[in-house]
Amino acid sequence: MSLSLHTIKPARGSARNKKRIGRGNASGHGSYSTRGQKGQRSRSGGRNKLKRLGFKQILASTPKNRGFKSAKSKNQVVNLKALNDNFSAGAKINPASLFKAGLVSTVQEKVKILGQGGLTLKNLEFSGVKLSESVKAQIEKMGGKVI
Repeated sequence: MSLSLHTIKPARGSARNKKRIGRGNASGHGSYSTRGQKGQRSRSGGRNKLKRLGFKQILASTPKNRGFKSAKSKNQVVNLKALNDNFSAGAKINPASLFKAGLVSTVQEKVKILGQGGLTLKNLEFSGVKLSESVKAQIEKMGGKVI
C-alpha cells in the first residue's frame, strides 16, 4: 500500500473519541453531565474568567515577597585580614587594586573595609573606599593615610 494523504492514519491508541456529555444517562455522562450539583459552574455560561485563563494558578504559585528591597547597591565588604594576606607594606589601596587582588567583584560598586582580623601592614594608603571607625584608628596607629 502506498503512502498518500488518504491512507494516513494516526498511531493505534493515540486518537481518542471526544467525551460526549449531556447525551442521556446511558452514555454515562447524562443527568448532571459531569458538572456536579448546583453552583456557578454547573450553569450555562458559569465559569470564573481568571481561573479559565490560568491567572489564578499563576498568582498562587508566585512567591509573595514581603517588605521592601532597596534598589541601591550594597557595599562590597573587605576585611583587614584579607588585606594582610594580599598586599605588602606601603601599598596603595583603592577599588581597582582590590579588584586586581580578587577581593571585590567589580570596580564600579562601593567598597567598605571592615576591621576583622587586625592590621599588620605599615604605611598603607587608602583612597576611594569607605572605612569603619576601628579601621581608621588602626591605619593611623600603623602610620597609614586615608585620602
